[in-house]
Amino acid sequence: MGLPVLILGESGSGKTYSIKGLKPEEVGIFAVEKSLLPFRNTGYKVAKNADYNLIMAGLKKPQLKTYVIDDSQYLMVNEFFDKAKDAGYQKYTDIGLHFRNLIHHINKNIPDDVIVYFLHHTEIDTNTGKTKAKTVGKMLDNYLTVEGCFNIVLQAVAEVNDHYFMTQSDGYNTAKSPEGMFDELKIDNNLGFVDCAIRCYYGLEESEVK
Repeated sequence: MGLPVLILGESGSGKTYSIKGLKPEEVGIFAVEKSLLPFRNTGYKVAKNADYNLIMAGLKKPQLKTYVIDDSQYLMVNEFFDKAKDAGYQKYTDIGLHFRNLIHHINKNIPDDVIVYFLHHTEIDTNTGKTKAKTVGKMLDNYLTVEGCFNIVLQAVAEVNDHYFMTQSDGYNTAKSPEGMFDELKIDNNLGFVDCAIRCYYGLEESEVK
């Protein structure tokens, strides 16, 4: 089984920039909405306008050990707009099911040493005040808790002259990671470092930090 990992953060928090920590030859990027990287592309492979079909096809027989879906919430948003004229609640069920099915495919059908990072926007939960994974409304939230589908959830944070990942919740977000995977609550927003830490923790073939 492969390993899906969720990276949460507001726009501009450094989610996509963190890809720079991975070597271009070691990662495949599925760009769902935007197609340009926030740094000079020195050979990164980017599949533009990615949808479920393209992503599932790319992961059917993966040629790499690391993939990134950027920004994964647009898989739900784009389907929501495609079905905007559909009446009733069925479209919310379908949207949640398709997102869940992608995660299940990664969990069940791809090799153990393949990690897929979901870079995902956030919103504020009006009930708890916590930052959470963005969806397409409360109706979908009734069916799907995005963070519950992942064992590892990192929170990207941007402060003045500093960008980092949070590895555990501070009470105001939904970050989580297995005990002992990361030594610090705050780590560099470097997916190369994260990838190495995860592979080391689970005994997978390690990649090198760029």
